[in-house]
Amino acid sequence: MILGYSSLYPADASERDLPGPAEARALLAGRRPDIVTRIEGMVARATAGAGAPRHLDAILLGIARIGRRHGSFGDDPHDYHNEEHVLELAERRLGALMDAIGEPALPADDWLALMLFAACHDLRQREAFDVPGPVGGNEAASIAEGFRILAACGLDPVAERPLYIALELMIAGSTFDARPPQRSDDPDVPAAPGGSLARGLALWLDGERPDWRDDPDARRGERLARLAADLDTANVGEPFPLLADSAVRLCRERERRAGRALAKASSALTCLGFLSRGQTVYFFDLHRFCSREGERAFGPQKARNGPVVRQVSQQLQDRFEDQPPGNGQAVIDAFAALCAATG
Repeated sequence: MILGYSSLYPADASERDLPGPAEARALLAGRRPDIVTRIEGMVARATAGAGAPRHLDAILLGIARIGRRHGSFGDDPHDYHNEEHVLELAERRLGALMDAIGEPALPADDWLALMLFAACHDLRQREAFDVPGPVGGNEAASIAEGFRILAACGLDPVAERPLYIALELMIAGSTFDARPPQRSDDPDVPAAPGGSLARGLALWLDGERPDWRDDPDARRGERLARLAADLDTANVGEPFPLLADSAVRLCRERERRAGRALAKASSALTCLGFLSRGQTVYFFDLHRFCSREGERAFGPQKARNGPVVRQVSQQLQDRFEDQPPGNGQAVIDAFAALCAATG
């Protein structure tokens, strides 16, 4: 479509093993039949009971693929980027958004597009090369595979162009720059933004695709990209135990991917940094709501979480000030205990 990533990342073994919706449904029926029922319920809610069989097939195929590639259905399990993360977005957070703004606030096609984003935005997590510009390689590869999922489920790229472009821009906008913002000593020079690309997606498109604002499908896609980014990072605005749990899962995944065993000393300081200062940087410096809808749904709880995030971060640093942690698991255990003590 408009970004040109669809031919850059070919199918892999997981994609070949699960080529279409029939294979996805068979896998889910044997391993997680609850997923089918839960997603069917969300599709029914999004469409006021009318249903959307092809979209449902595509969502389930995306879930099965990530479960096979990076989740509990395969041999490369990730603690965070897996089928449960899809359910966090497509069911819990999308449901909370519907509760906050009401189903009629968005047309059914927008709700379905957001569900497809949830299923497809993290399909790839181990890509070896990035594309030029700010979009990550994992995101670009997920866009390419997402297009193939839509086609495999009977969603034609010409007839369904608005959906393809929306999915493309939503996944691109979910690229997250986790580096702390770079601040200049010059007060006239703004800090370089981090966090979700969706915040600056329109400006980047202005440079890369100057005519995008003349395309109503692209304008819609950019708007949905901002809302999708808020769903992806809505852990900041969920009850604190859920926010803490997401931090632990991300910490475990980071250490696993870096080859640092949690029982070894090599993981101690990286876990401590991530679960203390790293959480305050993410929460206060990197995260910003990108849409009015997202802020309405998740902003009040984020405001309540803020003091607790600062408290636990400082307490964790204090806990190991005189005696450094022996390993990463000791840090995770201490973090969990401090979070539980917040009530």
